[in-house]
Amino acid sequence: MTDIGIDQAEPYEAQIGDYFELLKPGVMRLVVFTAFVGMMVAPVAVHPVIGFACLLFVAIGAGASGALNMWWDADIDRIMKRTVGRPIPSGRVSPEVALQLGLWLSVVSVAMLGLFGNYLAAGLLAFTIFFYAVVYSMWLKRLTPQNIVIGGAAGAFPPMIGWAIATGGVSLESVLMFALIFMWTPPHFWALSLFMNEDYTRAGVPMMTVARGRPYTRKLILAYALLLAPVALALAFTSIGGWVYFTTAVVMNVVFVWGAFQISRTAEANAEAEKYKYEKKYFVYSIFYLFAHFLALLVDALLDAVELAPAFPVMF
Repeated sequence: MTDIGIDQAEPYEAQIGDYFELLKPGVMRLVVFTAFVGMMVAPVAVHPVIGFACLLFVAIGAGASGALNMWWDADIDRIMKRTVGRPIPSGRVSPEVALQLGLWLSVVSVAMLGLFGNYLAAGLLAFTIFFYAVVYSMWLKRLTPQNIVIGGAAGAFPPMIGWAIATGGVSLESVLMFALIFMWTPPHFWALSLFMNEDYTRAGVPMMTVARGRPYTRKLILAYALLLAPVALALAFTSIGGWVYFTTAVVMNVVFVWGAFQISRTAEANAEAEKYKYEKKYFVYSIFYLFAHFLALLVDALLDAVELAPAFPVMF
């Protein structure tokens, strides 16, 4: 006989939205956008249907990386406030399902990109998935405070993949687009770690703020912002640069460096009293910074296609 009036918990059945969240859609959007720009600014036109299919498989590959990352990091995601609501820690998706989904999507995305695009683009996508899931997530993230510095390469490959889809090769332009994201990643994530340091400390993740402290990390943000600026400006003097990109890069990097300078001079007591308000704004600005650079490249390519843009000096 069953007791009436006693609620019995029903097992949760994962919804489509839970699986989609497992793929890290926020990261996926940035990956697809930068890959799209890399493809569009390339000197070889891609058929719209082929281009759409290739970008779809790039997105699936990015989602595969996200699922594998969430599978591996489920233990620390349960500890961190920022990640405790993710599908695995919250019990909406099992780790086994996440692993299977990540592996299957990896195989499908790489194979189909090879068929619709070319083998170089597929190889770059395969390496990107491997680098993010294995080199960064499984090895670097919990081993060294240089995790973001080296691991940032995983997020820097998409424009190279887009360029390879169009051209079947690699060029200085695609390498500089890679370098732009690679150099941008450390100050972007270190700004996040300044106000999420307690999370990383509890989880035992040796972010720079945990291993070397917040004051040292603040100085590193300024150093990387200064190193990033010439890389960003160099793209303006390649075949894909133009006046829109040059103007955008100058303005955005002046603001980015000035913000990093202010962060480097901020006393920890003042930042804590203001609940890291400025650091949070800098983190949000860094996202806009990257989007603006790639959007400017796209605008210059479109203007060049209709021959509306004045000639810009090409040095590389």
